[in-house]
Amino acid sequence: MGMLAPTALAPGLLSLFQQQLDSLWSGLAILFCWLRILLGWLDPGKEQPQVRGEPKETQETQEDGNSAEATTPVSVNYHFTRQCNYKCGFCFHTAKTSFVLPLEEAKRGLLLLKEAGMEKINFSGGEPFLQDRGEYLGKLVRFCKEELTLPSVSIVSNGSLIREKWFKDYGDYLDILAISCDSFDEQVNVLIGRGQGKKNHVENLQKLRRWCRDYKVAFKINSVINRFNVDEDMNDHIKALSPVRWKVFQCLLIEGENSGEDALREAERFVISDEEFEVFLERHKEVSCLVPESNQKMKDSYLILDEYMRFLNCTGGRKDPSRSILDVGVEEAIKFSGFDEKMFLKRGGKYVWSKADLKLDW
Repeated sequence: MGMLAPTALAPGLLSLFQQQLDSLWSGLAILFCWLRILLGWLDPGKEQPQVRGEPKETQETQEDGNSAEATTPVSVNYHFTRQCNYKCGFCFHTAKTSFVLPLEEAKRGLLLLKEAGMEKINFSGGEPFLQDRGEYLGKLVRFCKEELTLPSVSIVSNGSLIREKWFKDYGDYLDILAISCDSFDEQVNVLIGRGQGKKNHVENLQKLRRWCRDYKVAFKINSVINRFNVDEDMNDHIKALSPVRWKVFQCLLIEGENSGEDALREAERFVISDEEFEVFLERHKEVSCLVPESNQKMKDSYLILDEYMRFLNCTGGRKDPSRSILDVGVEEAIKFSGFDEKMFLKRGGKYVWSKADLKLDW
């Protein structure tokens, strides 16, 4: 009988031991969870565990203690095609694919952006007038102005494929047309890669200026300052053309686009120093419409959508894509854009961009 006592007590002892063990594991689990929070091990994209008794945070908390709301895509650059008829040696958005979204899918994405707070859309490429001889672009421009009622719709183009008929059909819906012109010396344009047979890039620029005036579209010029034009004096030409803005970029290297093993361009020979860029700006300081953008200002201050409607993150010196807004929505995709909103505002990214507000003397 004496030997039966320990056996009878065994289930109770095991139960007590199990309770203590469960309590220990529960405590360790809570401790481990707190350690992960304190050490920042949790995935920033996932919801943080909520501690009982504390209110759930509705906004992310930055290191400086301020709350940061989700990024609003106020101004978006949609590079809907990578194809181009020019071969600019410094191009940082090259023809790595020939993909273009079906028109209705592109419209769906633009609607998502409008619902997320977009006020300005800029269509670019590649060369945006290549697709369907500009009809695809025209339909998007009209959709954004007529159906989405965006305050500003703009285009960046090399201008070589634009015809007056396009202005007749779609000019009413376009606020700003920006034409890329890096030199007023045709031989320099040829060296850069903007030469196209017998067509004269500078003469075409002047014709487009007249059409913009005739069809009430604000005219803008974009120039990339590089090794071949850094010593040029463009003052008289810019003043004569009188654009609403003259955007002056410093030549920028992007890995996988115009530098590195997988790049379609080799832009190293076009690069200039910060000091050389400043000398160019000083030479043109009397041009009132000049808007300078150094590499530091430009790299992370644009919201760029590629041909799949993915935000491109350039913070690492290359273009790393998010998931498409068509698949995950704008709010989720924009988290991975690397967008620097403070630099966007500092470089003058928000300006009077509706032609109705520009009050131009057409």
